[in-house]
Amino acid sequence: MSSDASQHFMAPTIVWLRKDLRIFDNAALTAAAAKGAPVIPLYILSPDEEGKTASSCASSWWLASSLTSLANDLSGIGAPLVVREGETLSVLREIIHDTGAAAVFWNRHYEPLSIVKERNLKGALAAIGMDVQTFAGNLLYEPWQILSSKCEPYRIFGSFCKALMSLPEPDLPLEAVSRLTPVEHQPTSIPIDELNLAVDERVSKTLPEYWQVGESSARKKLSRFIDERLQGYSTDRDFPACVATSRLSPHLVFGEISARTVFHAVRNAGKNGGSSIVGGANEFLRQLCWREFAYNQLYHYPSIADSPLKSEFESFPWQCDEGMLASWKQGNTGYPLIDAAMRELLTTGWINNRMRMIVASFLVKDLLLSWQEGARWFSERLVDADMANNVLGWQWSAGCGFDCAKYTRIFNPVVQSAKFDPSGDYIRAWVPEVKRLDSKWIHKPWEAPNAVLREANIELGATYPLPLVDHKMARQRALHAFEIMRLAQQATSEKKLQEAGDIGER
Repeated sequence: MSSDASQHFMAPTIVWLRKDLRIFDNAALTAAAAKGAPVIPLYILSPDEEGKTASSCASSWWLASSLTSLANDLSGIGAPLVVREGETLSVLREIIHDTGAAAVFWNRHYEPLSIVKERNLKGALAAIGMDVQTFAGNLLYEPWQILSSKCEPYRIFGSFCKALMSLPEPDLPLEAVSRLTPVEHQPTSIPIDELNLAVDERVSKTLPEYWQVGESSARKKLSRFIDERLQGYSTDRDFPACVATSRLSPHLVFGEISARTVFHAVRNAGKNGGSSIVGGANEFLRQLCWREFAYNQLYHYPSIADSPLKSEFESFPWQCDEGMLASWKQGNTGYPLIDAAMRELLTTGWINNRMRMIVASFLVKDLLLSWQEGARWFSERLVDADMANNVLGWQWSAGCGFDCAKYTRIFNPVVQSAKFDPSGDYIRAWVPEVKRLDSKWIHKPWEAPNAVLREANIELGATYPLPLVDHKMARQRALHAFEIMRLAQQATSEKKLQEAGDIGER
């Protein structure tokens, strides 16, 4: 039998793709290609199986664009992308039946629902005789690889980061798959623009102005970041008016580029550059460590997706004020830096990490609105919405995570504004109502003299809102609420100890 004939009779392998939308350093795709059999790259939209966070307006736009890019890339190497919608196991069974596929490969995910889903799929597919293989491909290291000397997950980021950096470097990224063999009878596929994705009109109009989606764009962005911004990264990354960060986060979320591709590129740049490059590289790698830490926490403590890690926060007296929540979401709080960040988020689907911390602190500590509300809004509006990083960031800001900001740490929005946007350039870009104020008043327009406000065409409460709260008073209110929670927890602990002692005496 000729090689062509033998290949014709080889059963296809399905590569189930999710947030690994790339052909470079894709372990599942590489393993399938190495078999020499036909390959069916498959994406299945199944939001009901992925939980509430799957329905994100901004992320949905990115997903549709990323699938379109991947489909073009896969067609270029011989195997069209098959797109389906529905219950994952049912779709897989249909394609197995229609194509005679004998294997299903995928890269592992670590969100709570994904772990359960993969376990069930593996069992169901193995039961019908399928060769099921899963691969590492989302992180630098698997979550179970980084444990303390007591074989427990790390709860402190610094210790976790030190442990990660002491490990042998992650494997080098795999080369891009150069050729795939298509199946003889291609399964039907849903047009990507007909998928049931929640994308509102505003998002579809504004986001394309700020983002180029896809694997090729991700790799170019990484190179440009190393060449142009890595040197100043450690000093400039907190300043929102500077284009100083990599903006690779959405590409990492959707797997258009792998974490180890980014790691090795930045590490090599640091090794070969001067002292300023080394500083930027080390700081950036620390941020990759934070991403690993977030997934490690989510894997070992899956309840953090919805609940605080510190149980005493279950009884924290969060406020319920829909009007204040709406003002925060829309960037109408009366604090220019907060409003600038929230409006940038609405328009671009992204804000830098410093701004995320500041607006989060304002929501949970100045307004006393729950971190879950903030996490839901970020999940809906961020192009890089990622369960692990999102919930860990919000728990850090609220003070209810293991390694988090102390509840006494409450960002002053005016001080943060003057520190990280000293000239007001960022505020002027996103809050045009106050753009005519100079740097003395732009961070706190409510303190400006009436003559200054008139000259800047500002009427507080009309053309620009008065502050939702007085920060000094809000801070005291927050500290009081946290102290009540602390005392209640102390009383509960003492009562449990007393009850345990009573039982021991009987």
